[in-house]
Amino acid sequence: MFKNVMVYRIGPAWSPSLEQIEASLDKHRFVECGASQEMSLGWSEPRGEAHGPLAESVGGQWILKLSIESKSVPASVIKRKAAERLQEIEATTGRKPGKKESKEIQEDVKQSLLPMAFTKRSSVLVWIDPASRTLVIDAGSQGRADEVISNLVKAIDGFSVMQINTQLSPAAAMAEWLTTQEAPAGFSIDRECELKAADESKSVVKYARHALDIEEVRQHVAEGKIPTKLALTWEGRVSFMLTEGLQVKKIAFLDGVFDGPSQGQQEKEDGFDADAAIATGEMQQLIPALMLALGGEVEIGVAAPKDEATPEAPATAAEPAEAPF
Repeated sequence: MFKNVMVYRIGPAWSPSLEQIEASLDKHRFVECGASQEMSLGWSEPRGEAHGPLAESVGGQWILKLSIESKSVPASVIKRKAAERLQEIEATTGRKPGKKESKEIQEDVKQSLLPMAFTKRSSVLVWIDPASRTLVIDAGSQGRADEVISNLVKAIDGFSVMQINTQLSPAAAMAEWLTTQEAPAGFSIDRECELKAADESKSVVKYARHALDIEEVRQHVAEGKIPTKLALTWEGRVSFMLTEGLQVKKIAFLDGVFDGPSQGQQEKEDGFDADAAIATGEMQQLIPALMLALGGEVEIGVAAPKDEATPEAPATAAEPAEAPF
């Protein structure tokens, strides 16, 4: 159910009911792109059943889904069609259109071609744990997570989030684990990592399907290369890739984790409830364990200690806001 997640802390003033969320999201339901519309975003049914709830509750955990539909016209086609129109204007009027007019013609060409463009649809699962005030977004990029948060803020009155900071930066922690070859309690180091030089060379060293308990890796860290990605496994149940930005990527629930309901029960529930309950149950334990491995979460309003391996904080970090993105 989750592949790449970003974790946020929900603002302390927000405390709606599931029914209030449902009513709020219903005003922003997903609608397909119009003929000349490039993109449409909106909330759709997590279970996939038409006209079903937009906010599902499974074991007290709330699951939402943001759907995105986009259209695109190849730039080469726009350029060619615009060039033809510009040549026609020059041939019939004897004048060469300026930059402003050329840009307007390109935009007109794009708008005329959009109704014929193919659409691409994707979706992002969103999990809210109301008890721990945690927002988890199943997104692989910061841009997509920003879209989700912007749409949550737009749809739900009073909703705000803060990016989580930890006492020890992921980069500094990963450097220590690779140097000592001692993973934190409950975790083990797997066979993949990436290290980047902090100097102007920006050199990158990657290991894939390779043992990391070797002198070469320790030497890279000693020379100042910063770990930006490291593959880990938690309790033999969930494997993932930790990044320097505290993203959890390439999540894989290992053998036995999803052994549960009988086939008859799965057919009745279509697997959604069982998958959601198991996935959120595992992540409810993994996320706090990971925060503890990084020294614990920094309290709101308290600056995190700085260390040499800490990368520059992203622009979205730390400060609560009504519309942070």
